[in-house]
Amino acid sequence: MIIRYDPRYNTWWTSARPRPVHLLAVLDSPIRRFADSLIRSFAHSLILFEVHHMIDVTELTKAYGPVEALRGVSFQIAAGEIVGLLGPNGAGKTTIIKILTGYLQPDGGAVRVDGLDVLTHTREVQARIGYLPENAPLYPELSVQAYLRTMAELRQIPEDQRLARLSEAVYATGLADELTRPIGQLSKGFRQRVGLAQAILHQPKMLILDEPTLGLDPTQIVEIRRLIRRLATHSTVLFSTHILSEVEALCDRAIILMNGQVKADARLADLEMTTDAVLVLGEQAAGVERALRTLSGVRGIEPTRTHDGYPAYRVLGMGDVDLCPAIYELARRGDWPLRELRRDVRTLETVFNQLATGA
Repeated sequence: MIIRYDPRYNTWWTSARPRPVHLLAVLDSPIRRFADSLIRSFAHSLILFEVHHMIDVTELTKAYGPVEALRGVSFQIAAGEIVGLLGPNGAGKTTIIKILTGYLQPDGGAVRVDGLDVLTHTREVQARIGYLPENAPLYPELSVQAYLRTMAELRQIPEDQRLARLSEAVYATGLADELTRPIGQLSKGFRQRVGLAQAILHQPKMLILDEPTLGLDPTQIVEIRRLIRRLATHSTVLFSTHILSEVEALCDRAIILMNGQVKADARLADLEMTTDAVLVLGEQAAGVERALRTLSGVRGIEPTRTHDGYPAYRVLGMGDVDLCPAIYELARRGDWPLRELRRDVRTLETVFNQLATGA
């Protein structure tokens, strides 16, 4: 007898009979009531353990005239993640952010934030998002305090909550000593802090940051990184940048976008643990790929050629095991015309460069 749980109807089914029969229909009344209580309890536990996606993007497309900015982009971001949206200028990062925040409509696809459709629930979605654009909308003639009060009013934060929200944002961003200073007199680093403060005034579930460290000096970059990490303890963070080191320093996961398409999506911890081997031969030899696949610890083979035309193989490893000794033994036994054999730790930089160059 096969018993299946159907979450659509909160019921169990059995296929022991010629066609599926409701399991509770064959139980006596007292047993049925007891079983029904168990089912409801079990269904509740399923809900508790369901992964909640703060962002769910499916087959997103957008064109500006003849230029396709987004071509079937899909990804999900779970609640609590810090995710880097990485790509060169013109890859489509800002277009995605504008669609997520409800400022731009896609041509096709679906976008949900915290379970809400961005197109049909734009205001509700915007209330859940804190957004810091590349050029924060600051008013240089206003003091920090006056600006944040204005933003609290625009955000329609209830008047009896404003003082508490302002205090929390100022404390979180380290602006207590700058409240009376005009924004125009602040350094770029402190102006970014003001931008972050306005983004968290309404206690958003999701923070979207577009190039937040661009143009900062090294000391300011470290300070903003530290601040973003603190803010991430309360919000899911999507961090858009073209700077690899920023993603490596801040993010749990990287989504690499190129030419309007997602080319890679991986957790940084997984990338750092992966060690590949690169084999280059002086000329093509028979049975090389087949022999490489027999090695333990190999998850794949990528045949390619070097820039000067030599046959090459990237042997994809699992974990940090060095595959080179085993490959060398295969080459020796098979009398392969070995030209180069090296270990290659696959980092975010190597993945990005391979995608960018098509290597």
